[in-house]
Amino acid sequence: MIGIFDSGIGGATVLRELIKLLPYEKYLYYCDTENFPYGDKSKEELIEICDRIVSYLINKGSKIIVIACNTASANCKDYLRSKYNIPIIAIEPAYKMVYDLSYQYKTLVMATHATLNSKSFLDLYNKYNNSNTILIECSGLADLIEENNKEKIINYLEDNIGKYNNIKNVVLGCTHYPLIKHEIIKVLGNVKFFDGSKGVSNRVKNILKEKNLLCESENGDVIFIDSDNNKVKEKMFFRILNRGEL
Repeated sequence: MIGIFDSGIGGATVLRELIKLLPYEKYLYYCDTENFPYGDKSKEELIEICDRIVSYLINKGSKIIVIACNTASANCKDYLRSKYNIPIIAIEPAYKMVYDLSYQYKTLVMATHATLNSKSFLDLYNKYNNSNTILIECSGLADLIEENNKEKIINYLEDNIGKYNNIKNVVLGCTHYPLIKHEIIKVLGNVKFFDGSKGVSNRVKNILKEKNLLCESENGDVIFIDSDNNKVKEKMFFRILNRGEL
C-alpha cells in the first residue's frame, strides 16, 4: 500500500498522477481536515502533526509515504526521513522545471507563506533563480478552493495576481492550485503551468522498482480517510480523481 497525505483534498492532484503511472497499487489517502490549513502553522506544529499521520499510515501497512503537501514537505521531510526507515517522498514546487524548460520567461510562484519561507524552498529558489521571478504568498487560497466558491476564487486571484502582466510561467506551489488552472488562466491569460506531481510520481515508481515492491497485476484501490470524518470532502476528493476537477 502507498500512503499519501495532505491537509485537505489538494493531494488528490498528486494521487491522480500516481494512479496513471501505478494503476495496480493500493492507496491510502489521509485528508487532515482537522488541522487544515497547514500554511499558517509553525514548523514545530507541522512536525508534530505530520509525525502522527506518518505513524498512522505505516501502522496501516504503507510501504512508502508520499507527502502530497508542499508546506508539510518543506518543513517536515528531513525530520520524518530521519525517524522512519521506509521511503518518504516529498513534493516540492517545480521551480527547477522552469530552469530546465522555460528559463528566459517571467515566472510567478504561487505558494503558502510557510512554503516560500522554508529553507527547502529558498535553497531551491536560490539555486535555480532565473532573475525574473515573482513570489506570491497566497494566504487563504487553499481555503477558498476547499470551499469550492468559484466567484470568491476569481476575486481573490484578480486582487492578488491580476496586476502581474506578461507572465509566461506559473509554478503551482501548493497541491490545491492545479484545481484552479482555468480560473488562473481567466486572470493571467494563456500561461504555462508547472507543478511537482509528475516528478513525485516518477520518483515513487523508481524507488518501488529499485526495492522490488511494485504491484503489477493486482487490482488497484483507493481508500480515503479524513481526520474529521468529513463526508463532503470525501465526495469532492473522488470527484477530483474521476473527473479531474472540483
